[in-house]
Amino acid sequence: MLTLRKALFSVSLVPVFLLLAIICQGVPPNYDDIRTFERRLPQHSSSVISRGQHQPQYVRFPGHLWGYGFNNILQEAILMSYLAYVSNVSFVFEDYTWSHSPLPWTIYDFALRPARIPFNALISGPTAGGPMPSASDAPRAVSAEFYMHVCGGPEGKRRVISSVNAPNDADGSTMIDWWASQLKSVREPCIEIDSSTHDVFDRFFFGNPRILSLWDDLIASPMLSDFAWSPLVQAAVSRNFALLQPESAKDLYDAHSKKSLSGLVALHLRRGDYIRHCPNLAEWGADYMGINQHPVLPDRFDRSPYVNDTDARLAYYLGHCWPSTEQVVEKLRDVREEYPGLRRVYVLSNAGAWSLDELKSALEEDGWDDLVSSADIVLDSEQKYVAMAVDMAIAEKAEVFVGNGFSSLSSNVVMLRMAKGMEGQSNRFL
Repeated sequence: MLTLRKALFSVSLVPVFLLLAIICQGVPPNYDDIRTFERRLPQHSSSVISRGQHQPQYVRFPGHLWGYGFNNILQEAILMSYLAYVSNVSFVFEDYTWSHSPLPWTIYDFALRPARIPFNALISGPTAGGPMPSASDAPRAVSAEFYMHVCGGPEGKRRVISSVNAPNDADGSTMIDWWASQLKSVREPCIEIDSSTHDVFDRFFFGNPRILSLWDDLIASPMLSDFAWSPLVQAAVSRNFALLQPESAKDLYDAHSKKSLSGLVALHLRRGDYIRHCPNLAEWGADYMGINQHPVLPDRFDRSPYVNDTDARLAYYLGHCWPSTEQVVEKLRDVREEYPGLRRVYVLSNAGAWSLDELKSALEEDGWDDLVSSADIVLDSEQKYVAMAVDMAIAEKAEVFVGNGFSSLSSNVVMLRMAKGMEGQSNRFL
């Protein structure tokens, strides 16, 4: 009986030890200073509401994505804010939400992480309420908190538009035109989109070249022409100047500079859950993300020769989605032949530092001067939880970017690079 009692006591301590292990890793920051910054944006002033004869209009998307990776949320937010812009209404931006926990944090991978992060901890610019120098008369985006202050009370006049009749399978331009016509017909100040029937912009849209019909207008819009990473992200990039070795530190400080980090190739090497996802892509017969099928991009994905050969098809997909060390080295060698000035490699990866040792050794043997990765970047406690944006800001500035064509992160990096005028040829895929 004593032995059983000890066993039960030991078992009862397991949750306690797990909780202690989680807490010992630290409590995430609350980003209160950034929330204060958002509350003090000029469009959130009460005088804006009462000024003049024209009452501002706001459009909110309550069915927005949450619980997904940052880049799924970012691509959706950019398109939604673009729709608001062409409709001449204020976009309502949300927190980057991982969980709807009543607590400010949740548990993920046996560690605490913020349940919600203010969008301005990740990006600046029009989609997060920033100014639009290229369209100064356009209404600026407002926060969900401000929207609820204006539209959440009994006096709030809300108009709900359903996605049930939206042309969800049409090309991007047709979809935007349909939604814009709906929004422009509304006179109420507060508009909400009911996407319970169908997402306004779903994953099939982003994974399809239908999005490319929007390309010229989208990259010319303030959403991309005035896009910037948050000061928190930019500070992290600048802090790591010694690792990135810019010709001039000013190249890192200027968020809008179109000058690249000469000699640097940024490589997106997705690992982790892709060990399961890549075989699924082969089974589904998936193509690259829609943006990654832009005709000016040099690397194409053609699965047609392998349609009737399951093993060959899987091998083809893995070579582009989960490449071996040898395949990565060969790809970077080919890219270096086109860009002889490349000397250094920055690896954006969710893999542990130890797992990149083999790749680092292989690249050094192949003549590369240096390899640094996400794991080498020095971050403070607030920057730690926006590290994916830090990676992207570095990749955006690299002389050449080599991405994973199936990844929304790679797709967004390509989009941001091309919106800044970087040549399509400088964007490659594994």
